[in-house]
Amino acid sequence: MAKLSLQILGSGTSSGVPFIHCDCKVCRSKNPKDKRLRCSAWIQTRSKSILIDTSPDFRQQAMRAKIKRLDAVLYTHPHADHTHGIDELRSFNYAQRQTIPVYGNEWTCEELTNRFPYIFKPGPSEGGGIPHIDIHPFAGTAPKITIQGVPVIPLPVSHGSRETIGYRIDSVAYVTDCSYIPPKSLERMKELSVLILDCVRLAPHGTHFNLEQALEVVSQLRPKKTFLTHLGHEFGHKEWSKKLPKGVALAYDGLKIEVGN
Repeated sequence: MAKLSLQILGSGTSSGVPFIHCDCKVCRSKNPKDKRLRCSAWIQTRSKSILIDTSPDFRQQAMRAKIKRLDAVLYTHPHADHTHGIDELRSFNYAQRQTIPVYGNEWTCEELTNRFPYIFKPGPSEGGGIPHIDIHPFAGTAPKITIQGVPVIPLPVSHGSRETIGYRIDSVAYVTDCSYIPPKSLERMKELSVLILDCVRLAPHGTHFNLEQALEVVSQLRPKKTFLTHLGHEFGHKEWSKKLPKGVALAYDGLKIEVGN
């Protein structure tokens, strides 16, 4: 197994935690592990630096994690809480003097192109610089894609009526914004060392796993370790660390996971 490091940059749901104007116990918590920025993750192999999603909090996340370089960005889907930090990529363009390749399924690439025409269809403009990005759509059914020499296995999943993409690199899988994992993707997720999995709340949700559904997937796949992410404000870190099954934990912002030699 190749050496791989994954850092959780943000573990919160689309509104983040604390929620604006909320006075619940978790939103008032002084535990830093209960402060959750929007979902994003950073993967480092021996030679490459790969980002999963550009959350609206990406600038803050990148500075905290001290990300010095980005070789590529993988997008799970085009919802705002996973894409609206895209402008921050220009800082890496400036530093690296290179265009950054980004990857996503056809839905994601189409939405990004339409939502950010000043990036992907630039014309005459005034003001600040724009990110320099090469966009690469791929089919979720592809058995493997190669990102800057790194083999990556797409994991198509359902997010309500739309298809989002999880990613497996070596024995680590990152699957967020998910309400159903089809059998073909479950097959691609066998023998995992680490699974990072969507879990938005306790009650059922139309487009995300709740806790019961997430734990059902864990019982099917039996990864060595699971971290639940995209967490809402029902999950206080200290309380739920005592309640979850063995091998399952809540992710938190800044969590570093290392596998391989």
